[in-house]
Amino acid sequence: MTDRLNELLLTPKEMAAVDAAAAETGIDSFGLMTNVGGAVAAAAMRLYPGALRFAVLCGPGNNGGDGYVAARFLAESGAGVSVFHLGDPDKLQGDALRARSECTVAREPLASYEPRPGDTIIDALFGAGLSRDVPPEAAYAMTAIRKAGLPVIAVDLPSGIHGATGEVLGTAFAASHTITFMTRKPGHLLMPGRELCGTLEVADIGIPGRIVRAQAVSGIAENTPARWAHLMPSSKMETHKYKRGHLVVFSGTSGKTGAARMSALSGLKAGAGLVTIAAPPDALPENSAHLTAVMLREVGGIAALEAWLEDDRLQTFVLGPGFGIGEQARDYAAALSDRHLVLDADGITSFRQEPRRLFDLFAGGETRLVLTPHDGEFARLFPDIAANTEIGKVGKAQMAAKRANAAIVFKGADTVIAAPDGRALINTNAPVWLATAGSGDVLAGIIGALLTQGLPAFEAAAAGVYLHGMAGQRAGKGLTAEDLAAHVLPY
Repeated sequence: MTDRLNELLLTPKEMAAVDAAAAETGIDSFGLMTNVGGAVAAAAMRLYPGALRFAVLCGPGNNGGDGYVAARFLAESGAGVSVFHLGDPDKLQGDALRARSECTVAREPLASYEPRPGDTIIDALFGAGLSRDVPPEAAYAMTAIRKAGLPVIAVDLPSGIHGATGEVLGTAFAASHTITFMTRKPGHLLMPGRELCGTLEVADIGIPGRIVRAQAVSGIAENTPARWAHLMPSSKMETHKYKRGHLVVFSGTSGKTGAARMSALSGLKAGAGLVTIAAPPDALPENSAHLTAVMLREVGGIAALEAWLEDDRLQTFVLGPGFGIGEQARDYAAALSDRHLVLDADGITSFRQEPRRLFDLFAGGETRLVLTPHDGEFARLFPDIAANTEIGKVGKAQMAAKRANAAIVFKGADTVIAAPDGRALINTNAPVWLATAGSGDVLAGIIGALLTQGLPAFEAAAAGVYLHGMAGQRAGKGLTAEDLAAHVLPY
C-alpha cells in the first residue's frame, strides 16, 4: 500500500462503496473476506503466540463473517479456538453465511461466554458499520471482558465505536490491537476511538488503490506534511525579512500582555520576517520590558488602527490572545476584513452574541479568516452546529468552515482543520502535555506566521497545527507555554 493511500481516511459508507466497486470489477468478494480473516488470524498468532484460547466473537454481519474465517484459519493452525455468535447465525447472508458454513469450530451464543485466564478475544461483532447503541447482550460481554483484563484484537474497529465520528455508542471494547483494511477510517483517529484502538495495523487485502481512491470523496485525511509541504516558503539565500512577511499581533491592556507576546515570539520562530505587537498606550512599558526581536507599536483604538492600515504591506494579523472581550475586538476585526486574520480566544468570544456579523465581514472571495476555537468557543459561534448530535467533530468543523468562509481549527486532542470547500484533516501528532495554559496563543502565532509567508488559510492552519505538535514533542512533558514557544521551528 502506498503512503499516499495510507493518508486517506474513508468513512464506513465510502468503504462500503469500495467493496461494491471492487465486486463490480470482478474481484471475488469472498476472496476479500478470506484475505481479511487470514490477516486477522496471522496478527493474532504473531501478537499472542502463548494464548491458551482465542475466543472469536462473531456478529450478525460481514464483520462476523471475517471472524468466522479467522477462527477457521486459527483452528487449522492448531490454536485453541472457540466461537461465540451474536444473533441467529442461520440468518447470515452472502459471504458471511459461506464463511460460517466453512468454519467447523463449535459455536455457542455470545451470552454463554465466560472469560477464562489465557483467553485472547477477537472482536468481530460490529466493526466500523455500527450506527446505533451496542445491544445489551454485547454490552454485557464487553463489561465481563474488560473486568477480566483480557487482550482484545479488534477486526476493523473496536465494536461500539462509530466509524465516522470515533464516538462511543453506549459502550465499546478497549482493544489492545486493531487491524483494519486498505486504509483507516476517521473513527481510528478521532477521540475517544483513537485511544480505544490500541496499536493500529492496516492490512492490504488486494483491492487496487485506484478503486479506493475513487471512492474517497469526503475530503477527509490525516494532517501530514504531504498535504501542505509543497506550499511552504523555500529557504533560498536571496530570501529577506520582507519576503517572509510582516505579522502583527494585538496586545491586551496592561497586566494582560503575556498572551500576545507568546503569539508574537512563536510567529517569529515559525519564520515570519517581521513581527510587531500592536499595543494600547498603557501596555507599552510592560511589553517594551520583555521584547527584543519583536517590534512594538502603539495602537490606541480603531482610529489609530485604520490610519496604520493605510500601509498595505500589513496583511496578516492575530487578534484575541489576552485582548479582552468586547466592542473594540469587533471593531478591529471589521477593520481587518480585507486582510488575513487569525481570530482566537477573546476575539472569538467577542462575537458570541452576533456571530453572523463576523461571518458577513469575511464572506466571499478567498478564505482570509482562520478561527481557532476549542469546544466552548465553537459552541459560542456555532451553537446549532455544536448541538447537532447527528454529526461528529469532522462534520461540525466542515459545516462551520462553510458557514464562516473560514479555515476552522477545532482544537482538542484530535484537532480537526476544515476548509470551506469541504476538505478536512485530523491531526494526530500532538502530545497530551500540550493541554496547558498559553498553548493556544502559541498556535495562533504559528498560523499567523505561515499566513504572512503566503500559505493559503487552510494549509497555513493545518501546517501550524502540525508544527505546534512537533514543538510540543520537542519541549517534552511538563512544558509551559514559554517552553513551547522556545521549541517552535519552521518546517
